[in-house]
Amino acid sequence: MKNKLKMLFGFLQMLFFFVASMSLSYWLISLLHVKAAPFIIFLLTLFLGLSIMFTTAMIIHFFSKKKQLHVYLEIIAALRKISNGDFSVKLATPDTTRSEFRSIIEQFNDMTSNLQQMETMRQEFISNVSHEIQTPLTSIKGFAQVLRAADLSEESRLHYLNIIEVESHRLSKLSDNLLKLTSLESEQHPFEKTTYRLDQQLQDCLLATEPAWSNKEIELDLQLEKMTIYADKDLMSQVFINIIHNATKFTPNNGKIVIHNFRNANEEIVIHITDNGSGISSSELPYVFERFYKADASRNHTLGGNGLGLSIAKKIIELHDGVIHVTSTPHVATTFEVRFHIKKGAQIAGD
Repeated sequence: MKNKLKMLFGFLQMLFFFVASMSLSYWLISLLHVKAAPFIIFLLTLFLGLSIMFTTAMIIHFFSKKKQLHVYLEIIAALRKISNGDFSVKLATPDTTRSEFRSIIEQFNDMTSNLQQMETMRQEFISNVSHEIQTPLTSIKGFAQVLRAADLSEESRLHYLNIIEVESHRLSKLSDNLLKLTSLESEQHPFEKTTYRLDQQLQDCLLATEPAWSNKEIELDLQLEKMTIYADKDLMSQVFINIIHNATKFTPNNGKIVIHNFRNANEEIVIHITDNGSGISSSELPYVFERFYKADASRNHTLGGNGLGLSIAKKIIELHDGVIHVTSTPHVATTFEVRFHIKKGAQIAGD
């Protein structure tokens, strides 16, 4: 509809231009008092009118082409800046909304904004990785130097060796998580869906994390329905283990974790994992699934973790066409919710 209106408007413009040129031609012929046969007068009027149209069109084209050339040069200059790594460049949008370059310039500015955002994320990623690697390396180097002391007691020596072992494990885990996240984001990660019992998987994930929650004497409330799901079992296990580890980490001694799966009114499989730990503030909730983000970073450092677990979980859920999000009331409860639409690779089966 919009294109048809533009075509109609263009036709009316040309018609107006033609009538105006012919009228001016007729007026000039009348002004010159040309005496000739009516047919000759008609031909002269037509020729003069077309000449006026052609000359006016050439003048308009000349000035518009000059303006177009200026825009071309601006775009080329901006592209050179981008090729040199400057993604902050922006082009001025033409004042007239009818400019044929307006859409191109707006798309160009959107592209540079996205490139700038990606560059900022890249720099932040490198900074975060460097920080996460440097911290354990500093500990390993420092304690390795201390171990050279001849007068060191056996107890101290074992203590320092234990720290080196812990920091080495932390580096290894960081490396594994980075590789997994990179593989998932490139969508080249092996993806093997099978049908299996979701409720049994949740129980298995709890058993895998038992040392963490049993040491803190955390109460577990399992509200599990018998249910099958069609998904990559290994990847989904990592999702639930990451969430349970996260819940255990921030739940106090003698706290409580509730795990509930059910089918909602929208034909979705839903899993809730709720803890009554310290919670997450509303200002931090939007960033929970970002790489290396750690809510309450000063305290999180003492609890371990590298801020990649929930990023990996989110990517795995997205690969399953699912949704994961978190709600939290500080010092009351935090709930991670995972949802899968049954028609997109999930099935319910009551045994």
